[in-house]
Amino acid sequence: MEYQILNIQIMDRIAVVVISRPAAMNALNSDFFSEFNHFLDDLEPRDDVKVLVITGAGKSFVAGADIAEMVNFGKEQGLAFSIKGQRTFDRLEQLNIPVIAAINGYALGGGCELAMACDFRIASNLARFGQPEMNLGLMPGYAGTQRLSRLTGLGNALYMILTAATISADDALRIGLVQKVTEPGSLMEEVMKLASKIADNGSQAVAVAKKIIRQGLEKEFSKASQMESEAFAKLFDQAATKEGLKAFLEKRKPDW
Repeated sequence: MEYQILNIQIMDRIAVVVISRPAAMNALNSDFFSEFNHFLDDLEPRDDVKVLVITGAGKSFVAGADIAEMVNFGKEQGLAFSIKGQRTFDRLEQLNIPVIAAINGYALGGGCELAMACDFRIASNLARFGQPEMNLGLMPGYAGTQRLSRLTGLGNALYMILTAATISADDALRIGLVQKVTEPGSLMEEVMKLASKIADNGSQAVAVAKKIIRQGLEKEFSKASQMESEAFAKLFDQAATKEGLKAFLEKRKPDW
């Protein structure tokens, strides 16, 4: 597929996807979802990519969903557009590799929801976050009502969604929406350092840990802990784990 919206670069075990619709501040439309799902189809079976980084071109990460596409929607089109976004972001969240959002500017509406579907978020201090759908007589439709409350707590989610407030990167850090704030010029450098650090770890253990953490959120603590124990034990049968333990004792880097 020839991509019109996504710019993709894969090197040194890291895939970087840049969303580029400059005339629309990278707003998400049906073409974006088509391209992104095609990219995920290609990415999922690969074993040479250990980390995915998503960012936006220009002054925006993603400024929202494409209002021009939605303006004439009825109930059926609205439902289909919501389900399409939710399914795409669910696929992203469930990837067996870590996904980092590098947020360089506006992450509003669907852009904030895309960022929340990533495993964690690093932001420039120029970034701005919000769910401004109330200003349009709408509400979040790409599972933003669910992910925001899980990431930031009930009160913060209700505040952001019901007031349609836009918050700074520092406020996003304070409420747990992002994990680190950088200067604009060092954002991608910092993100790539983190991606490389993750890629240097045992990929099987990384994939299992991500899965257990995410699945455990939906279970009772005791059941989630048992699930952790079983996954922990299974790793001892993996050659990579044996190599990692041996390398530690021999004071060398593992040869994964």
